[in-house]
Amino acid sequence: MTQQSMGESDQGSALFPEYATLYDLIAAEVKGLSDAELDFESDRWGWGEWSIRRQLSHMASLIYRWMLLRWGDTLFPDGNHGIADVEGVAQSSHDRRMDEDRYWKLPDILAKLSESIDLAQRVLRERNVGFQRGHTFVMDFNPQWDLMVKAHPGGITRRSGEAKADITLEATMRHMYFEEITHLYNIQRLKRAQGLSAVSELPKVGYWVVDGWDTSEP
Repeated sequence: MTQQSMGESDQGSALFPEYATLYDLIAAEVKGLSDAELDFESDRWGWGEWSIRRQLSHMASLIYRWMLLRWGDTLFPDGNHGIADVEGVAQSSHDRRMDEDRYWKLPDILAKLSESIDLAQRVLRERNVGFQRGHTFVMDFNPQWDLMVKAHPGGITRRSGEAKADITLEATMRHMYFEEITHLYNIQRLKRAQGLSAVSELPKVGYWVVDGWDTSEP
């Protein structure tokens, strides 16, 4: 993520060029995995409770949920987001994941992950720096955010006396990227737990590098 000073009229994509290579980084890590490898889970570690397949489903769903459910009225007031199955990808009964009855096979999950990242890139192209820094959303501030907020240089303001915080669109885009990288770290640990080698070189940014994060290894 670029830290250089930018003007308000600059294109938002310049804030987060990493989104352009994010899908390829993730897809390379899961290429060629068998169903057994994709579905391995373990209760030995907190990060092992979701399989690689379910990590990927969450990684797709979280972008849809932020862009469509939380920011939808601001970003797409006319509903012109172009996502056909909002219910299946963002409002599933499966815990923070897409509908597993509709999206279970790896190619289907990866297709939706690609679509969600494309949606994020569209927002970055269409909303300039000033818009991203000037618009906020009121989010729940749970205890995990006490740790995650340490990874952010700004853009998240806790409301006094409330379990709420104001988050800018810029900080939201950063949060989603940090989530993607941290869950990719989980995927790599799930692979190592099965005796498999990691493929992608993880950027050393985001939640997984915050002091206090669970970095246990198999």
